[in-house]
Formats: sequence, C-alpha cells, structure tokens
Amino acid sequence: MVADTPAGPARWQKVLVYGIVPGLALVAAAGLGWLKWVDGRDREAQVAAGESVAAAKDSTVAMLSYQPDDVDKMLEGAQSRLTGSFRDSYAQLIRDVVIPGAKEKKISAVASVPAAASVSATGTHATVMVFVNQTSTVGNDAPVNTSSVVRVNLDKVDGQWLVSGFDPV
Repeated sequence: MVADTPAGPARWQKVLVYGIVPGLALVAAAGLGWLKWVDGRDREAQVAAGESVAAAKDSTVAMLSYQPDDVDKMLEGAQSRLTGSFRDSYAQLIRDVVIPGAKEKKISAVASVPAAASVSATGTHATVMVFVNQTSTVGNDAPVNTSSVVRVNLDKVDGQWLVSGFDPV
C-alpha cells in the first residue's frame, strides 16, 4: 500500500511552514547579528578615537615641556606614556641631548596642544594628528614660539593608550 502524499495546496503549505519560513528566520537572525557586530565595532572605534586623542594631547605636552631645574624628572616621567622602540629612542635622546643641553644652557620649553584629531582608531591602535605650539627660552634670551603638526601613533597596552610613534608632518 502506498502512503497518500499531499497534493496541491497542502503540499505547498508544508514547504512554506517547514522550509521557507525557517529559512527566512535564519537569514533575518544572521542579518541582525551582522548589524549588531558592525554597530559594536563602530562604537569601539569611537571610544578608542576619543581616548586616544586625549592621551596623544597629554603625552605630547609631557614630552615637550620642561624647565632646566627639573628637566630630568619631567622628561623621564614622560617615558611612562611611551611604549616600544619609540620609548627607547626617546630615552636615549633626552639622556644624551635634551637633559644635558637644558641644564647647561638653561633651556625651558612649554608645549600646548590647541587642536588634535583622530585619523584612525581601533580598540588597540590609533593614529592622531596633533597641532603643537611650543615656546622655548634659552637662558635670558627672548622666548621663541614655534608651531608644528605631529602624527602620533598610539597602542593600547594594559588598558592605557601609550605613544608608539611621534613623527613631524
């Protein structure tokens, strides 16, 4: 005896209920999951951009500001804001050139950051353009004002944004 198979509209109802509707639900769930992932990634990038810009501004001021009386303490303290090979290069530069010169010639420098903007940011790496104004004084000479733009690369290490590159533009 052959089992009766539904014909006509009843067969299409089964195809619709057991095939097409679950398939559409699966596609909709996948689409919503993808949108949620994109939204989370964008939010992470926005948070990273804001945090890295603030860190770049603060670190730039710390790296470029000093007085001859406590230049070693100020600039060596700025090293805690740096990472990688850039930290090593900065340490060598301040130890061999900046600290001795500042003490010998009574050089002081005050840096400020009037503007900064995120170029790119992820949860672990960021690039920020920083506009720097610096006033330098040598001994009793008149102060000299300079302005520059620097590309600051930062890496997030143990939850903190640290400078990994500092390149004048």
